This record gives sequence, C-alpha cells and structure tokens, in this order.
Amino acid sequence: MPPKLIYERFLWFDHEVRNKKFPNAATLAEKFEVTPKTAQRNIEFMKERLRAPLQYVAGRRGYVYEDDAWELPGFWLDEEKLTSLLIAYRLASSIPDSALKTSLEAFLDHVLARLSHTGAVSLAELNEKVSVKNIEYSMTGEPIFHRVLEALLRSEAVAIKYYSPHKNEYTTRDILPLHLLQYMGTWHIIAWCALKNGLRDFVLSRIGAVTPSERVVAARVPGSSVKEYIRRNFGIMNSAEAVEVCLRFSPAVAPWIAEQVWHPAQQVRREADDALCLTFPVADFREVRREILKYGSQVEVVSPKELREEVKKEIKKMKRNYI
Repeated sequence: MPPKLIYERFLWFDHEVRNKKFPNAATLAEKFEVTPKTAQRNIEFMKERLRAPLQYVAGRRGYVYEDDAWELPGFWLDEEKLTSLLIAYRLASSIPDSALKTSLEAFLDHVLARLSHTGAVSLAELNEKVSVKNIEYSMTGEPIFHRVLEALLRSEAVAIKYYSPHKNEYTTRDILPLHLLQYMGTWHIIAWCALKNGLRDFVLSRIGAVTPSERVVAARVPGSSVKEYIRRNFGIMNSAEAVEVCLRFSPAVAPWIAEQVWHPAQQVRREADDALCLTFPVADFREVRREILKYGSQVEVVSPKELREEVKKEIKKMKRNYI
C-alpha cells in the first residue's frame, strides 16, 4: 500500500478525533473500504509508533486524545527513503566520534518510531545485515576528530601539534580547516596552513593536540580550489605537478584491476594478450609505489622511468631480506 494512502487514513482519523466525532475501527474501515482488522492495525500504529495519545471511550464507542497538544507528524518517509537513511547511518559507523554516533542513533530511533509506516527494518536488524570494514587505515582519536570537526563547521582557525613520519618530528601549525576527507578509512583535513601559506593535507591520526589559534588565519579559498587540490593527486599526496603513470597488469589480475578506480582521470586499455594497462596522474610516488608492490610480479611499471627505477631499487632491497 502506498504510504500516501495510509497517511490519508491517519489524517482523516486525526481530524475526526479533534472534532470530537469519536471515530473507531469500524468508521475508519467504512470510510476507506478496508477490513476492520486493517483499520484496527492503523489505529494501533498511531498509538504505538506515532505516540498518539489515543484513549478509547467505551460510552461513546470511539477515541479521543488525552493530550490535545499532540500533533500528527507532517513529515513522512516511504520505505525507499527510510532504507536510504538507514544505510547512510551504517556507513557513518566509521566516524571516530561516539557522541556523534550516539546522537545520530537516537535521532534515527525517533524517526523509526514516529515517521515510518512499514516498520520493515530496525537499527538492530540493520547492524546485523550491513557492516563497514576498513583495512590499513590510521586510527583517529575521538577528541581530535571532534575538535577538528567543530573548527571546520565554525570556520575557526586552530593550532595543531603535527607529527611528520618522514622527518620524525613534531611541528606546530596554525591552520584553517576547509574540508574533511575520509580516504580508504583514514581521515584527513584539508586546510590553509599559515606556516606554508597554502593548502595542505593533514592526517588526523598524526595530530597530537588541537588548541585555539592565537593567529588570524583569514584565507579565502573557494570550494572549487579545494576540490581541485584533492582531484589532481593520487591519494592526497601534495605536489605542485602531476606525473602520468602507466602500469601494465598481467592477465591473471587484469579482471580485478578492471573493477577498480585508482583515480577519477584514469584510462584503461586491454592488450591482445588480455593484459591491462592502467594510466593515471599522480603527484607523489610514495603511495602509488606501495600499491604497485602489493601486486608483486603481476604488475610492471611502464612509465615514468623515475618510478620504474624506484620500484626496481625497492625490489633489490626486498631480495636481500631473503638471501
């Protein structure tokens, strides 16, 4: 039954109650040409799921409201929209902020209780049927995530203590958060960095502390510039120039590679022997080099020469571990 038709029954029943006409299952069934059992289920739904304060008056053989201040919800979700909302909630399970997730869960419990006409899926059932798993990602502490998210939404500059694994040192940066990004399970904040006077990417798991900034960081960066910053990099390694990489995957792994998106601007070409050539721009070799090594002998770096040499050197180093 379309939710619109069911909602019309609720609207009619609510109108009759408010006008002291003492409607019941029989009058509801007669009005909409449904069975008395269906009509009674509709009334029970109003009481149990919509929390309508309905009270049956035996002497009048109909219902009244115990609290006239109660109102029928004006917002209604059909099954498809409700399912979409619940799936979005499950995908949000990777957010490292228990307070935020608890608040979202409470909101959805309220939605399910008041706005759903089907009762098809509960949060408990959803947790059993849908899950999200990430691997090889960096864990972000809840206080850091919450503070960075707060600064982002309020457009506030903050000072962060940031660890660089490449230099093995901490630096203090005054940043203006502009965009929160989850990449392969790891959370990043794209921000204007006062020290570098430009856009930079900061991995949240490497932030040791977040405090209010004593500096004024008033950079005006359009959203298009932030999106371009993210788009032009493989992963989100920062570099001024992008270099085109071409990888040749063997026929053994080509079907799996064909399913993957390594970069929005990638190009895929199948060769006569069923090998697959994947071409895409990168801004830094570090991350793509790790991805290449994961496929071992099933992949060959065709270009550029610099990346090919880096992979060859790494393979030689690996070989020494097995001599």
